[in-house]
Amino acid sequence: MTDRYLQLKSLSEGLRLLQNRFPFEAGVRTVSVQDSIGLVTAHAIHASLSYPAGHLSAMDGIAVKSGDTHGATDQNPIIITDFVRVNTGNLIPSGYDAVIMIEDTEETDEGFQIRVPAYPWQHIRPVGEDIALGEMILPGGHTIRSGDIGAMASYGIPAVDVLSVRVALIPTGSEIVPLGTMPKPGQVIESNMLMAAAEIMESGALVTLYPIVPDEPEKIRDAIAGAVASHDLVLISAGSSKGTKDYTSRIISELGTVFVHGLAIKPAKPVIFGEISGKLVIGMPGYPVACHTILREIVRPILIWYGLNVPRYQIIKARLAGPLYSDIGIDEFILVTTGKIKDTWVALPQSRGSGIQMSLVRSNGYITIPASSEGFEAGSLVSVNVTTPLTEAEQTILITGSHDPVIDHLSDLLRASGIFPASVHVGSMGGLMALKRGDCHLAPMHLLSDDGDYNIAFLKRYMPDEELVLICVAEREQGIVSRDRLDFDAITTHRFINRQKGSGTRMLLDYMLKEKGIASESIQGYNREVTTHLAVCLAVMSGDADLGMAVHSAAKAYNLPFIPVGTERYELVARKEIFESDSRVQSLVSLIQSDKFKSLLTRLGGYRTNETGVIRRISPV
Repeated sequence: MTDRYLQLKSLSEGLRLLQNRFPFEAGVRTVSVQDSIGLVTAHAIHASLSYPAGHLSAMDGIAVKSGDTHGATDQNPIIITDFVRVNTGNLIPSGYDAVIMIEDTEETDEGFQIRVPAYPWQHIRPVGEDIALGEMILPGGHTIRSGDIGAMASYGIPAVDVLSVRVALIPTGSEIVPLGTMPKPGQVIESNMLMAAAEIMESGALVTLYPIVPDEPEKIRDAIAGAVASHDLVLISAGSSKGTKDYTSRIISELGTVFVHGLAIKPAKPVIFGEISGKLVIGMPGYPVACHTILREIVRPILIWYGLNVPRYQIIKARLAGPLYSDIGIDEFILVTTGKIKDTWVALPQSRGSGIQMSLVRSNGYITIPASSEGFEAGSLVSVNVTTPLTEAEQTILITGSHDPVIDHLSDLLRASGIFPASVHVGSMGGLMALKRGDCHLAPMHLLSDDGDYNIAFLKRYMPDEELVLICVAEREQGIVSRDRLDFDAITTHRFINRQKGSGTRMLLDYMLKEKGIASESIQGYNREVTTHLAVCLAVMSGDADLGMAVHSAAKAYNLPFIPVGTERYELVARKEIFESDSRVQSLVSLIQSDKFKSLLTRLGGYRTNETGVIRRISPV
């Protein structure tokens, strides 16, 4: 087999190869009308009956013979004696060709008096007014909506032929375990193909999710051969790179042909395109973000070529909140969280690691750095493909700065109001800089100054000309977390896990080290950094470190001993204009000031609520 991995093709070239090589002709399956929502009609659907099936009254009144009403005027009213009382929707008896509304008549002992003549077919719905026997209800290639289902049922259609594409999903890897299994060290729960199944089924395709296949060539070969025989498209997860157990490419070549091994994209460079018995087989990388990139950039276009219902993403222009650099010759896709600050969309880049699955959760869009570009500077106007409903993105609050577990709880509580907080953990100073650039609505921070106060001195120094508002979330306890109830003095004798530079916790630590005359070089692990309090606790709990500094609520969440070292003021900072004019921010502030939120802080532990909800203001210096 020729080694194609170093012969990377561009994404556009790879897609062209697929279109030229395969017909992408969908099959047809028949489904009941009530199960057809979102599916695509395989051909035109025609009515099997006329509707209405007879002449129906469109009004409450009397059915008459229009000829009997000629000459009726105000001066010369006519008494109608040959009539039939009808209500709306009643069948018109044979021989009658008009309906007079009951309010246009006067009932007498002899019949009904009228003063205006009726014309033929007045207030009558004729046979087939809605649709006639054999008339087209829906064209082929139409995505079926709820109204279409009601119409087809009314017109006598019990079942409908829809486009059908059969997709096989094969997860591979001896280290992969199924959902519901507690993974051992070195094992991971299979999630890529669950994600793929959800993405693909949304288009109306039929998905077969195979059991996990271990890294044994014969078993992988049998699974692929069986899937090819009964499916239109086969996707294989993992085994596409150049590791010693990456068998996918070799097995596809043995069963058929590999015509692409590697695209100039990031993530997901080692993707495989193969053909077996005229069927397309795709080998997908095992990292979650890389797998999602293949689903989005390759599988979605394939489903569109088959004619299935694949929603298109809306594209907006947004200001980039930070610089993004990339290699020439590679199309790179960056997940972002985007929100609207006043009238401007802002895009916050998520982690670019292909294994950071939470980036998929936290993002609501993505941008592309084309192969011809080295990237974008901060503040650049970029195109964002929004992957959630645009209305949801419009209700997103961008929260950038210091991490605290309570921010997650705030987000959970706010979603009931249709507001979607999105937090990025860059530390207090990172949040202050984002606020200064106008890249967030709110910046959580807890920056201790020499005078013992929090935040204000730093805000005056870095944003001296701004009117700012500080909303106190809580006063929270910081302390040492460990497995063995170690105190601060153990920092020089045991392995430490630190928070990132610019975080308030790191600044508090450095303040205490200076106060106690402890050199950072004497601390094993001082330069090992994580971005959240929960990550500190996880490192301690797993034995990767002996102690670290975190908030009490994080230690409590992991049931770790906690020795307090101080209490600090944790505040959200906003520009005055945003604070006063943005209804989403006002909703968040109201929640913080509520008894419900204070009760939550009490349950979490490690927070003092006396200052919760208190507003402080800063005027320009």
